[in-house]
Amino acid sequence: MVKKMGHGGDETVEIELRRERPEDYRETEEMVRAAFWNHFAPGCDEHYLLHVMRSCPAFLPELDIVAVFEGRIVGNVDYTRAAVLGDDGAKREVLALGPIAVLPEFQGRGVGGKLIGYTKELARKMGYGAIFLYGDPEYYGRHGFVPAERFGIRTADNMYAAAHQVLVLREHALDGIRGRYVEDGVFEFDRAASEAFDRTFPYREKISGTPSQKRFEQVVAMRRAAL
Repeated sequence: MVKKMGHGGDETVEIELRRERPEDYRETEEMVRAAFWNHFAPGCDEHYLLHVMRSCPAFLPELDIVAVFEGRIVGNVDYTRAAVLGDDGAKREVLALGPIAVLPEFQGRGVGGKLIGYTKELARKMGYGAIFLYGDPEYYGRHGFVPAERFGIRTADNMYAAAHQVLVLREHALDGIRGRYVEDGVFEFDRAASEAFDRTFPYREKISGTPSQKRFEQVVAMRRAAL
């Protein structure tokens, strides 16, 4: 699919959204690394997470989408299966969004929103009722995400968190569903393995105390125990 993207004033350029291919893997990982480097913490792990995520059973290749501009991968979004473990004992399958990344020089130009909008419709057609993520509510709220707390859905450790958000894809999909949201175990990766993987990429300086890191710390702290 080809979408229009703003590019200086009223000018628009074409950006292609398509499934990631095996030959894209390294370029996508390089793009993800550039997007997340020093963003949440000094360095990043998201490129390693994507690397191992592709081979986990919960990964959904149908929703592994890249944004391409003039032959260059400038964005990517990925999804895994997750679950809400209901207080009633039922287990309900949902989607986990992430990582989602856009090259720094393309951020603020609508690429991330297009990736979310495109995959949201794909997920709906696949029969999923809701997409969950952990992210900054100021950004994701602009794309239809609302606090998971609104539906009585807590984190795996039974907390309500501002970063824990959900996008409902079908009306009433979360009606009466209260419980704990649990992601796939792939997110509990080996940090030493991540660091070893990162050493296969060109050196980048790790910096602490950036504005985005401070914002991340603020959002992470917005948690409270469920009553």
